Amino acid sequence: MGFVLLGVLFVVLRLGGWVQFHKDDFWAWIIVLSPFLGAALWWMWSDSSGRTQRKAMEAQDARKAARREQQMEALGTFKPGAKKKR
Repeated sequence: MGFVLLGVLFVVLRLGGWVQFHKDDFWAWIIVLSPFLGAALWWMWSDSSGRTQRKAMEAQDARKAARREQQMEALGTFKPGAKKKR
């Protein structure tokens, strides 16, 4: 996400004329668009290494645990891991 935001910032600065990255127009656009290439490479690596699926599974497990805890509290049972009151 950071690469995309940086790329959008570079494009806005370039099109607005506030920053000149290079004298030659072709290389200036290569510099401006390079964060988008970085984002594409990052997403390709993330998908191929299984990181994306692992993060999705961790988020799903966290939602499931929170939902279970909420349901147990609604039933009047103790929180998992909490000591019983006497």
